[in-house]
Amino acid sequence: MRVLIASDHAGYELKQLVAEYTGNRGHEVVDLGPASGEAVDYPDFAHELAARVGRGEAERGILVCGTGIGMAMAANRHTGVRAALCHDAFTAEAARRHNDANVLCLGGRVTGSGVALQIVDVFLAAPFDGGRHDRRVHKIDLNS
Repeated sequence: MRVLIASDHAGYELKQLVAEYTGNRGHEVVDLGPASGEAVDYPDFAHELAARVGRGEAERGILVCGTGIGMAMAANRHTGVRAALCHDAFTAEAARRHNDANVLCLGGRVTGSGVALQIVDVFLAAPFDGGRHDRRVHKIDLNS
């Protein structure tokens, strides 16, 4: 699976860990930055990743900032993107199975590395259940 990943400065360390881990799990990882932990503006990275996921350049995306909230807000402005802020394996699985989430948002200052890697595993492996959920997912995008 092709996975895009990006962060801001607050999520930089966790992004690096998640990128390496995801690549080691056999996925093609494209790191959209930043290249260091120096201060940057999270919307710049969220919009770049979300635009690319929305165009179908990757099956999934992962965004990391301090809490994950800002990244999720910015990413969800893009048509075709369903970004989910997940705090544990249960929310990651529900986001995939029920909401067909295609962008995972994590908080580098609030999610421990072990939990984050569990979330990533579940998010990348869980399928979308479709069925009754398909109708609801189609109602998310007001532009469709």
